Amino acid sequence: MTDSMLCESLASARRRLTEALVSAGRPTDAARLLAVSKTKPAGMIREAWSLGQREFGENYVQEALEKQAELADLGDIVWHFIGPLQANKTRAVAEHFDWVHSLDREKVARRLNDQRPEELGPLQVCLQVNVSGEASKSGVAPGELEALAEAVLSMPRLRLRGLMAIPAPARDIASQREPLARLRQALEALRRRFPEAPLDTLSMGMSDDLEAAVLEGATLVRLGTAIFGTRDTSRR
Repeated sequence: MTDSMLCESLASARRRLTEALVSAGRPTDAARLLAVSKTKPAGMIREAWSLGQREFGENYVQEALEKQAELADLGDIVWHFIGPLQANKTRAVAEHFDWVHSLDREKVARRLNDQRPEELGPLQVCLQVNVSGEASKSGVAPGELEALAEAVLSMPRLRLRGLMAIPAPARDIASQREPLARLRQALEALRRRFPEAPLDTLSMGMSDDLEAAVLEGATLVRLGTAIFGTRDTSRR
């Protein structure tokens, strides 16, 4: 992808998000665009940064660390870890990321908390919820969500911000909205249970269901291919 193509695709993604927010009757700053940069080279991230994009999502720890080192001069870049998180990778994530979207186990949460350098401030986290009940998907079961949230809220180096989900694909917007509505309702329930917590984030919506996610209250939408083009799955 050339620089001009990336400029056009990023502008198109921003327009799409703005149009979805307007159609949903929400303020145009009610949701942010998270550029999913997994498998993409650091040069493309640098170009997107030069076009005003600041938040980037990565799925693979080692790949992300290499890109972060190459882009260390970009002081205001914000790194989100959005992939499945193995217990043996928590230290690198705790030390090098600003956000984690895929937290779904207390064991992993405690490792992140214990390994987060105090000088970095709290790690912003979302709990991943398996809203579609898929056996192959990561995520805490809805019935176990409150207990996990309570545990995370007790950890001083983590700041629980909200929930994330990757629903099963659905063909039409009504079907797409159903699991996203369940995630929104789960966050509303947590807000009632923990009124002092800063629960302001719904990380949901990708290329195929962005409009449905915005209708259900998404505050962070994760777009990769729509911005950077088709992924090279051989890059890890």
